[in-house]
Amino acid sequence: MRREKHPKGWNEIKTNDSWALFKIMGEFVNGFEKMSAIGPCVSIFGSARTKEEDRYYKLAVDVAKSIVEAGYGVITGGGPGIMEAGNKGANVAGGTSVGLNIDLPFEQHDNPYIDHDKSLDFDYFFVRKVMFVKYSQGFVVMPGGFGTLDELFEAITLIQTNKIAKFPIILVGSSFWTGLIDWVKDTMLKEGNISPKDLDLIKIADTADEVVEIIDAFYKGHDLSPNF
Repeated sequence: MRREKHPKGWNEIKTNDSWALFKIMGEFVNGFEKMSAIGPCVSIFGSARTKEEDRYYKLAVDVAKSIVEAGYGVITGGGPGIMEAGNKGANVAGGTSVGLNIDLPFEQHDNPYIDHDKSLDFDYFFVRKVMFVKYSQGFVVMPGGFGTLDELFEAITLIQTNKIAKFPIILVGSSFWTGLIDWVKDTMLKEGNISPKDLDLIKIADTADEVVEIIDAFYKGHDLSPNF
């Protein structure tokens, strides 16, 4: 049986796609307007499933506090787990606490530590990711799952390809991240799929003080401004 050239409903799909552009544009405009007024911030990523009693939750709170004390605000994905811990630390320290929330059928809900005027809602992951990359002066990556790795490797790729300026990318928790970094070195690097200098884009830290030291050292030689 020969497949028809234009399946039933195809034109309706194309029409819906065209109208979706206005919603996408609206998310970008709202995000740019709100984020551009917030000032220098550092994003904290990590698992939404991390419980309050977990050591990495407690460490994320401490990291966020130290980031605020160093003069930066904190941006998270706005949800539970490590995201909540990041907003909590910023809130407790009296700093800017931003949440970039995403509409998901599971896991995601606003945490109570986001500043009321700095909670943004997104339907599109790619719009939300632009906000993280454009308005973050650094990425602090706590232990997490596929979403955390997605944010991590997208940032590395954008810097590697010179699509955005370099900024600090810090993996927190050497016991969690060492296996991944060893694989990158022993497999990707040996196969010639990355360059040795690409490894310089990533730092590993285990304490809040180490995180702030890496960020401060970087910005002694770089301006604080949006990344593109």
